[in-house]
Amino acid sequence: MTDKPVTEMSFEEAIAELERVVSQLDSGSVELDASIKLYERGTELKKHCEAKLKDAEEKVAKLTVSAEGEPTGTTPLDAG
Repeated sequence: MTDKPVTEMSFEEAIAELERVVSQLDSGSVELDASIKLYERGTELKKHCEAKLKDAEEKVAKLTVSAEGEPTGTTPLDAG
């Protein structure tokens, strides 16, 4: 587990750390206090990953396509 703030992590960094947290919790070899801290960190990582995925999905959903079916760019989400 790193000390890097979750908000500064890329999706890939956060998902990798979340996998490590889950692995440690699944092992059952972590003391109760450490388990609670790991669980809290895991919850924060999960929320961060979900937000990153939602942002990516919104960008993909706004992708515009030409008459020939070729991508022409993206439309900002607030452009409706």
